[in-house]
Amino acid sequence: MLNYFDDRDYAVAVIGAGRGIGRAAAEEMARQGVRIACFDSDGETAADTARAIIAAGGRASAAAVDVVDAGSIDAALRAQPRIDALVNCAGITGKTNVPGHAVEMADFDRVYQVNLRGALLVSQAVLPQMIARQYGRLLHVASIAGKEGNAGMTAYSATKAGLIGMVKSLAKDYVEQGITINALAPAVIRTAMVDALPQATVDYMTAKIPMKRCGELDEAAKLIAWIVSPACSFTTGFTFDLSGGRATY
Repeated sequence: MLNYFDDRDYAVAVIGAGRGIGRAAAEEMARQGVRIACFDSDGETAADTARAIIAAGGRASAAAVDVVDAGSIDAALRAQPRIDALVNCAGITGKTNVPGHAVEMADFDRVYQVNLRGALLVSQAVLPQMIARQYGRLLHVASIAGKEGNAGMTAYSATKAGLIGMVKSLAKDYVEQGITINALAPAVIRTAMVDALPQATVDYMTAKIPMKRCGELDEAAKLIAWIVSPACSFTTGFTFDLSGGRATY
């Protein structure tokens, strides 16, 4: 089994650990011996992930975290004795199949609050302790939509593009302090969130993938584990591709 983590005390916080990519990443890293703090807006799903990790012989804790609420984020992260890396998978699509002129500002604002503003709040909460230790790994899950845009998904595409820009800027701020900050841009990954999208949206996105299939959760999980490990030490400000060949830059 691959193992990128030599330090048995290595601790990773996963925002959005209750389902999808976040849960898969949490379970993969736990199998590699990492201590996992499972966070999700739905505290019960975070607890489910932690229980599954513990049942499999791993180490995990869980708590509810609302990335829209700075107080919620701060309280959860302060309770952790050590955070070497943080994976932020929090994200919502908002309404889809909506042309730009018909986007409701309330929906746009809700997507922005979670996908972009929430990502900054999470970063601000964890960076001080990483600076103090002169080490850290921070990964935000963006989307191929942030690179190319998806029709009918203005709010989602715009906020994921903003997230990629934020990562590039933050990475330069802390590049000399032992902290790497990167993004991941998946295309369609087989998750519950994707299953909830209209079939027309999924067909549109999958048709653009040269491999002609969805990505799998274990493919995302293994890549995430490497990115937030000590092994990934000379890459920062980068957006990793996970798109089956759709993105080649």
